[in-house]
Amino acid sequence: MKTIQQNRISVADLNAVHQPIHQAKGMPNAAYDDPQLFEFERDQVLGKTWAGLVFASELPKNGFAKPVDFMGLPLAVMRNRSGELKVFHNICSHRGMVLLREETEVEGMVRCPYHSWTYDLDGNLKGTPHIGGVGKHKAEGFVCEKHGLKEIRAAVWNGIVFINLSGDAVDFEDFIQPLVSRWEVFTGAGGFDQVRVAPTGSTMALTVNSNWKLAVENYCESYHLPWVHPSLNSYSPLDQHYNLIVNDDASGQGSYTYSLSDVAGTSLPQFKDWPQDKIRQAEYVSLYPNILLGVQADHVFSIILHPQAHNKTLEKLELAYVGDEAIGDKYAACRTAVLESWKVVFQEDIFAVEGMQNGRKSPAFQGGVFSPVLDGPTHHFHQWVSNQYLNSSEKSS
Repeated sequence: MKTIQQNRISVADLNAVHQPIHQAKGMPNAAYDDPQLFEFERDQVLGKTWAGLVFASELPKNGFAKPVDFMGLPLAVMRNRSGELKVFHNICSHRGMVLLREETEVEGMVRCPYHSWTYDLDGNLKGTPHIGGVGKHKAEGFVCEKHGLKEIRAAVWNGIVFINLSGDAVDFEDFIQPLVSRWEVFTGAGGFDQVRVAPTGSTMALTVNSNWKLAVENYCESYHLPWVHPSLNSYSPLDQHYNLIVNDDASGQGSYTYSLSDVAGTSLPQFKDWPQDKIRQAEYVSLYPNILLGVQADHVFSIILHPQAHNKTLEKLELAYVGDEAIGDKYAACRTAVLESWKVVFQEDIFAVEGMQNGRKSPAFQGGVFSPVLDGPTHHFHQWVSNQYLNSSEKSS
C-alpha cells in the first residue's frame, strides 16, 4: 500500500533534493500546499525529532497548566508543585474528553468536566467519583495507577519546552549539544543560564499565511537582506554575513557587524565571557524542525513556529536579556527599542513567505533552484525534510 506522501510526492522528487546544490531542486509544491500532508508532517517530520511547543515563561508559577494545540493534537503542559514542566496528551483516560480548555492556576487537581475524574500535575489519576456505582468511588479490578494521563517525552532548554511525539528520538542532550558547544564560544560555558525574560520588551506574535517550512527557509539565509530588510542591511549588511551548518539538525547564517546598539542607541548588559574581538558578531540558526534562534552579545531571541494548517503558521517570539539587572526598569527603554527593531524585521518577512506560499500553487514551479553560494543552509534544510519523508517511506514499506 502506498503511503500518503508517496501518493503526492514521488521518491524521484525527494531524491532530486539531494543532488549537489548547483543541480538540486527544492521540495515540490505538494510539501507546502497539500492539506493532506499536514498531519503526516506532524507525525513523521516534526514528531520524529525534538519540536518546540511553548515557552516555559507561559507557565509563570508552580501549579499551573496550559492547553496547547499541536497541529491538531490536544496537549497539556503542566508545571507541578516543585516547578518541573511535563507534557501530556490533554485527554481524560476515561472517555477521551479534553481536560483543559484554558490555561489556569491549579489549586487542587485537574478535573475532567465530563465525569469529574481528577489528576494531579504529575498526571496521576487521583479521583474516580461513582466509578463503582453511586457513592462508590472505587471499583474492583480498577487500578488508578494504570490510568494516568499519557505523558509525552519533553525537555527544556533556553526557556523552550521541546517535545518528541514518537518517543524514540535521540536524547535531547545529544540533540542540542552541537549548538550549545558552538555558542559557548561566544557566551562562555553555561552562558544561556544567565539570560532572563523581562516583564516588558520580551514577546510578540505574528500569524503568516504560509507553510511553516517557508518560514524556516527564509530564516536560513541572508540573501534577501538588501531587498526585504533595507534597515537591517544598513547595520548588518549582506557582505558581512556568512553561512553556517551546525550539524544535521541546524543551519543558518551569521553577521560580523551586527550594530543595532549604535543605530538604536541601546546599551544593555552583555555576556561577560563574550570575546571582545567578536563583540559585533551575531548568529541566527534554524534548529529543525520549528525553532528559529538568534544570539547577540546583549540579548538572545527564540521563535517557535506553530503550524496551524498547511498554509498558516503562528510565529511566537521571546527575547531574553543578560543577567538580572538587564530586566529591571533601568533598561526598559533599551529593551523596547530592541523588540521594536526585531518587529520591523519579522514583519518585513511576511510578504516574502506568503508570496512563496502563493507561488506553490503554480505548476510552473517544480521546487526551484538554489544559489550555490548563498543558499547552502536553505538547501541543507530541504535535504533534512526530504530525509524525514524518505525515512518514513522506508519504514512503511
